[in-house]
Amino acid sequence: MKRNYFNFKKDNDGYLITNDAGDYCFLADEDFYALIQNRIKPDSPAYKELKKKGFLYDESDLEFATDQADGILWNKGYLAAATSLHIFVVTTECNLNCLYCQANSRPDGSDIFMSREIAKKAVDIALQSPEYELSFEFQGGEPLLNFPVIRFIVEYAEENKGRHSISFSLVSNLILLTDEMIEFIKEHNVSVSTSIDGYKELHDKNRHYSDGSGSFNNVKESLTRLEEAGVRVGAIETTTRFSLEQPERIVDEYISLGFDGIFLRPLTPLGRAGKAWKEIGYTPEEYIEFYNRAFEMVIKKNREGQFFKENYASILLKKIMGQYVNYMELRSPCGGGIGQLAYYADGNIYTCDEGRMLSEVGVDDFCVGNVFESTYRKIVSGSVCQAVCASGILESTPGCCDCVYLPYCGACPVVNYALYGDVMVKEPDGYKCRINKGILDIIFEKIKKQDSETMEIFRKWVN
Repeated sequence: MKRNYFNFKKDNDGYLITNDAGDYCFLADEDFYALIQNRIKPDSPAYKELKKKGFLYDESDLEFATDQADGILWNKGYLAAATSLHIFVVTTECNLNCLYCQANSRPDGSDIFMSREIAKKAVDIALQSPEYELSFEFQGGEPLLNFPVIRFIVEYAEENKGRHSISFSLVSNLILLTDEMIEFIKEHNVSVSTSIDGYKELHDKNRHYSDGSGSFNNVKESLTRLEEAGVRVGAIETTTRFSLEQPERIVDEYISLGFDGIFLRPLTPLGRAGKAWKEIGYTPEEYIEFYNRAFEMVIKKNREGQFFKENYASILLKKIMGQYVNYMELRSPCGGGIGQLAYYADGNIYTCDEGRMLSEVGVDDFCVGNVFESTYRKIVSGSVCQAVCASGILESTPGCCDCVYLPYCGACPVVNYALYGDVMVKEPDGYKCRINKGILDIIFEKIKKQDSETMEIFRKWVN
């Protein structure tokens, strides 16, 4: 019997262990100690599970390593792919004045509109990616303020895509939506995502106009129009301090609006959110308490027969259950440059959406070039992309390399740089780390109990 490398975590009545392939086991104390002392009995249930999941093996090291490589290559399949996500920031101007905005947080960046010339050059670079399936995402500011350029990008890309398959998505507050836009969205199968922070009073407090008036009724009206037109819309909730007290009410609001899920998102202390952190921020522990209450509410709704999922948990569950996931925030190395690129309204190109958001506070360190002087090959082989890639490898990051949740987590060098002044983690167990660990604790506690109804709910979420 030989033992494979694993990470572990103590809980109340045993241990959780994981390996590089993403397999996991729950062990009682006596089985865990037997494992590390190489005295676990071959006829025990624990031995059979450990061998099945690659924690123990009898074959040669070469045979075992070859077998394990398949699982690791499956989980890391994105490393064999080129840049697939291309974000077009078509304008920095916005018709709202949200409390936590990261995408428009400096006065001199509030009214830049991407020109058709810049848009054409950006598309040309995106189409140089050797990846077959590309995703073009439109962001702002409020992207619908520059709808003519969105139309131009879609039509130009479709005319010149060559061998590529391109999907389009729009991230918008939807307030400026017109019948013409709806028809275009339908014609070109553009997926739509918006922001809803919960019930009306909460949403209006977080996401309001410059005069302080709320936007909830306007967004709700646009959702109705899109639903009547047969266009499905996804939504993201951003949690501020004002959200913490009523997570159940937030879930109920999403269900009443006709959504089949909610994406719960914590604040990142960047941009306006960073400046107003004392008023709208919170500790990781406060967020996890909020998340847990919302998660329990979602589980309750499913038990009552209402299919409704928490979308971030469903992404994590896919990774835990061995499905391939190419979610940029849960990659190691991170997806900056090699997984996504962001084309700013002024023509500058950034490693990722977070990189261009950091530029809003005057930090351009994650700029990889400009559309008028760059090529795709020059960008991804440049020093900035190389630094982001190297610093986004959790397996070589202290505090991450020996974490039990390593196979399911991801790194963000941009956020590290913004918070700690370095692309490498300078504060192990920091803000984002504690939030991710807290969410994974909640999910694995459910998995450990093996309640048949809950496990069936999880299976429905990932299928």
